[in-house]
Amino acid sequence: MAKITFIGAGSTVFVKNVLGDVMSTPALQGFELALFDIDMERLNDSERLLNSIKETLGSTCQIKAYTDRKEALRGAKYVINAIQVGGYDPCTITDFEVPKKYGLRQTIADSLGIGGIFRNLRTIPVMLDFAKDIQEVCPDAWFLNYTNPMAVLTNVMNTVGGVKTVGLCHSVQHCVSDLFRTLEMDPTGVESKIAGINHMAWLLEVKKDGVDLYPEIKRRAAEKQKEKHHDMVRFELMLRFGYYVTESSEHNAEYHPYFIKRNYPELIERYNIPLDEYLRRCVNQINGWKEMREKLFASESIGHSRSKEYASYIMEAMETNQPFKIGGNVMNTDLITNLPKEACVEVPCLVDASGVTPTYVGDLPPQLAALNRTNINTQLLTVEAAVTGKKEHIYHAAMLDPHTSAELSIDDIVALCDDLIEAHGSWLPEFK
Repeated sequence: MAKITFIGAGSTVFVKNVLGDVMSTPALQGFELALFDIDMERLNDSERLLNSIKETLGSTCQIKAYTDRKEALRGAKYVINAIQVGGYDPCTITDFEVPKKYGLRQTIADSLGIGGIFRNLRTIPVMLDFAKDIQEVCPDAWFLNYTNPMAVLTNVMNTVGGVKTVGLCHSVQHCVSDLFRTLEMDPTGVESKIAGINHMAWLLEVKKDGVDLYPEIKRRAAEKQKEKHHDMVRFELMLRFGYYVTESSEHNAEYHPYFIKRNYPELIERYNIPLDEYLRRCVNQINGWKEMREKLFASESIGHSRSKEYASYIMEAMETNQPFKIGGNVMNTDLITNLPKEACVEVPCLVDASGVTPTYVGDLPPQLAALNRTNINTQLLTVEAAVTGKKEHIYHAAMLDPHTSAELSIDDIVALCDDLIEAHGSWLPEFK
């Protein structure tokens, strides 16, 4: 029996969406759905939930929970990854609270910035352990990565781990619909082209019936900026640099040096920037899960309608050889020609029985490539730190991070990194 393995299966709601999609897809019937997580209670919840969905849908997939990761992976054709190393408490709290002592404020801290660097450093060793197991027990598997920081982790799994990996992020899927909803425009029939890096990919083209919609988008955006709304950072970037960016305003507020600044405190109010946003989301998610769990298990029959998550469509395309287009994170094999070849880029990809085939983009507009490179610098140096174990590369990554370097001196950046290494303790043993 062919196998789909889900690592981080304690993410019960996400498991419901992705593996519920699998059980809703005719071409994916008969697979074993192998679940693995280090949280036994959440793992059991996911197994119970999926068995209920299976019964409701009449799926022929087999659900099996594993306590041994290697056995969960053995013989897998597809591996879905949704882990979070260190969790909200203590690691996410540490990523926010230690920088605050230096006056460095963040919004999400899960992809770039000082928080993103340390999230990478504690996650990469775990991911490379996955890669060793995959090389041993399922070397031909496709690794579908949903875990942040997306660009670095996808890069590491491809280049160091030697695993066929594509990174999947919701921001590409929702970019156009979110923009048009905010501007009260109709997205029906709109054609778009998006490319760049994860969380900073660019809406390069947006047309309808051959007509460029950017002039109208920018006209409405300029009017919208006169009032308070949730997407002010992205609109400001678009009006200044010419193109809309895929990921949210709260993320992009900390990817650039322009918005969260101690010397300009009024910018927080002006651009409606939610500092410490990810901390609030984590708390709400933890509390919300308790209520959601009761509702999910209150009914003996739990149904599911196929979502827009890429995973099941990717596997379906590979199984049926019916092509499907995604926005995927892949290595830059001369795809975006004015970004480094060592970078992981986010570009349109076609999926079929031959795998994931990324498409050629060429040069990005020079200002967009320049913005991407500021983030790529930190990403690549974080990889160097994790792979070599050299602490100085952590300092280099932090010193080149746009937000961190705009706010702190070199001495403070180094001291902050040392304090974070100390605070993370056993999560970063190689740097102690």
